[in-house]
Amino acid sequence: MTHEAAGVPTTRNDEDRQDNDRPDAPRPAPGAGDAPEAPDASGAAEAAAGEPGGPEDAAQRPEARLARAVQVAEQALIEFEIAVETFRVEVENFSRLHHQKLGPMYTRLDELDALIAEARAARTGDPEDERKAREARAVVMPMPGVDELFHDWMDTDGLSPEAAAMLTEQPVRPPKRVRPSEEARRLYRDLARKAHPDLAQDEVERQRRDEFIARVNAAYGRGDVELLKELVAEWEAGPVQPPAPLSESEELYARLEWLSRRKELLTELAKELEDGAIGSMLRMAPDDPDQLLEDIAEQLLGEVSRREAELAEMVQ
Repeated sequence: MTHEAAGVPTTRNDEDRQDNDRPDAPRPAPGAGDAPEAPDASGAAEAAAGEPGGPEDAAQRPEARLARAVQVAEQALIEFEIAVETFRVEVENFSRLHHQKLGPMYTRLDELDALIAEARAARTGDPEDERKAREARAVVMPMPGVDELFHDWMDTDGLSPEAAAMLTEQPVRPPKRVRPSEEARRLYRDLARKAHPDLAQDEVERQRRDEFIARVNAAYGRGDVELLKELVAEWEAGPVQPPAPLSESEELYARLEWLSRRKELLTELAKELEDGAIGSMLRMAPDDPDQLLEDIAEQLLGEVSRREAELAEMVQ
């Protein structure tokens, strides 16, 4: 059985609900089971087109209308992000409560399924029943072996020297040193002469050289000739030139394009949350998810009782 990830349950009180009933109350963020809706892009388009009116509107610069469209889109995206994040927290919180409350029951059901399958296989001796018993047992999480717990801390002679040194607060053996080749030394000396920070004419250039030399030192320390060659080519190509400045219209259009892409990503995230197992459960009881957990727990307890009775009959 699949067990969902965990989250912390949220609280809902009557005072919040009474406040939301007032006509002047602000619209609340989506609650449990309420997937957020993507903002309508038509608002930004209408703002860009401008609303026909007096001569002041007619004389409005296109850039001003475009800036208004960007502002509308930004506000809509902010509200949408808040709604998606609120829904994500709802899903995460319900997931954690689901795991805390129902996880032990799922684990018990898995164990009972394995015990029943093993008892059936022992009774029949059928290879197919034995295969099913092995599969059922594999579902139950096994205890990790010593080698899994200690990873590289143990070898055939017991604790590795590094592990023993760490546990006894002794110095750990340093890593094996790499002796750079003659070509690596040559490349390193060449780069150090050309890119030395002391050759910088201003602070910005010094910072660029400092960062570059740090990468050179790291590559030389590993004896990485190929990376040193790449760094030589990078230095010879010179610093990356900043792109040509955009016009006001180009900047605004680029901003609108980014906002559109961001909205699409958030829409996909909201759909994934809504279509997920926990999101689907929240849609079943958006007003009282806690009661839904109680109902599921009652069903699981019934399943546990039935399996325990079945197992008891098989081992008699």
